[in-house]
Amino acid sequence: MTKAPRAALALLLVAAPLLGQTQAPSPTAAPARKLVKATFAGGCFWCMEPPFEALDGVVSVTSGYTGGSKQNPTYEEVSSGTTGHTESVQILYDPARVSYEKLLDVYWRNVDPTDAAGQFCDHGNQYRPAIFFHDEEQKRLAEASRAALEKSKPFSGDIVVTIVPASVFWPAEEYHQKYHSKNPIRYKYYRSRCGRDARLAQLWGPPK
Repeated sequence: MTKAPRAALALLLVAAPLLGQTQAPSPTAAPARKLVKATFAGGCFWCMEPPFEALDGVVSVTSGYTGGSKQNPTYEEVSSGTTGHTESVQILYDPARVSYEKLLDVYWRNVDPTDAAGQFCDHGNQYRPAIFFHDEEQKRLAEASRAALEKSKPFSGDIVVTIVPASVFWPAEEYHQKYHSKNPIRYKYYRSRCGRDARLAQLWGPPK
């Protein structure tokens, strides 16, 4: 056998195992996480950010304004009580890691459910407590949690937190976002002077 046929035969023997094989599929990217929104109002939004940020599965917490009619309201407009908005936080979370029921539990234990006219030292409609549901399942769970709290509450007084459909949420000015981290001394001073922790302990007992 000449060199040329031998070379051709060798090439054929090497390639033979590959004949008939298809290229292995390239690995597909992992599916993107499905994140869900939750919106709560519980008085000063500075104080509502930390409890939710501490939860595993919460991706972001944004302070803002919702429930009113004014387009793109400013802090000064909302704090005047003339826009119909309430200070609130909007949470983006991964339901595979934290449930809406857990968010509700954290919400209740960080508000005074008996005060419809404001929260702690902040008075007025712009500080009213509310749960803003984004779909019927959130509405069902929120109403169930309120009903359960009515039966087991460790305090006197009616629960006056409203459960209403979510509307347009307007993020607050940048200096309000993560205020507790940007201005920790001022934040702690405000929270203490407002009597928030003292009232929460009175309602719910010492922090867990």
